[in-house]
Amino acid sequence: MDRSNQFVGSSLAFLDAVERASRAAPLNRPVLVIGERGTGKELIAERLHHLSQRWSGPLVTMNCAALPENLIEAELFGHEAGSFTGAAKTRHGRFEEADGGTLFLDELATLSSPAQDRLLRAVEYGEVTRIGASKPIKVDVRIVAATNEHLPTLVEQGRFRADLLDRLSFEVVTLPPMRERQGDISLLAEHFGRRMAVELDWPNWPGFSDRAMAALEAYPWPGNVRELRNVVERAVYRAEDPERAIDEIQFDPFASPWAPMASMAPTSAPTATSMPSAPNDAPAPLNVAASSFPTTTSDFRSAVADYEKALLEDALARNRYNQRATAAALGLSYDQLRHAMKRHELSLTAPA
Repeated sequence: MDRSNQFVGSSLAFLDAVERASRAAPLNRPVLVIGERGTGKELIAERLHHLSQRWSGPLVTMNCAALPENLIEAELFGHEAGSFTGAAKTRHGRFEEADGGTLFLDELATLSSPAQDRLLRAVEYGEVTRIGASKPIKVDVRIVAATNEHLPTLVEQGRFRADLLDRLSFEVVTLPPMRERQGDISLLAEHFGRRMAVELDWPNWPGFSDRAMAALEAYPWPGNVRELRNVVERAVYRAEDPERAIDEIQFDPFASPWAPMASMAPTSAPTATSMPSAPNDAPAPLNVAASSFPTTTSDFRSAVADYEKALLEDALARNRYNQRATAAALGLSYDQLRHAMKRHELSLTAPA
């Protein structure tokens, strides 16, 4: 099956970002691509390259966060034989590999300060110097860089060079998160669902039930398109009847009554001095007698579910059904609370 990446979407926010990238593509200028994880930054980089006059040249990708700090400069700019321990032979860096094409620097904000200095010189003068070499090498490379950080804030904090940001920000393409792409969730869900059905050799694509699609559209998608694809493909793969519309959606693949709890426990018992003081109006913890729940092994799962539901109901009532306050009181994120409430079929609003 062809799993090649492609743009799917019809929302104005998404199409505006793609159009901006398309207009910048023919220009021999650096471009910054900004967006949350999973929004498709690498796809935009590929588009910038293939619509440019460098389309026949190499597109070289480097994830700046994937290498330890002491190797990033050698990876970017290359090194001469014997320039440091382990450098047995001369090695070309990514700039030399991308000569005549495009260099895509993902996770740009993780670059160390020395690497930023050398990158600035490469962008300004079009030349790089291998580690251990005395003479620079001319390179013809277009830079496309991506990050999920707000770079002007990093400049203010002294974590990113202002002059490097000035050089790289000829054009900035900001990709909208999935939750802001009106109408695209159902479109993408159908697209990924159909692809998975083909991969599984299903004779037809049954689609999603109304309930499943409503759940997909209500979810905030912190992992954006990448997470959406995983959720949809998992739902299709787990479906038992390829003739029936997909009705079961699991957003958290780690959710299980047998999930290990050790990592959730504190590493050491908190002392009285380390415990944060509770506000005067903090709700008292729920006090549920153990005798009120079944104790046999066969009833363990239902007992755990009943106890969790009771905790949620009590916390919601104490916080007057303010969901954000309830989430804070339970030590959950807002999204985790919403998922738990849906799982136990609790109303999202206060009872009349």
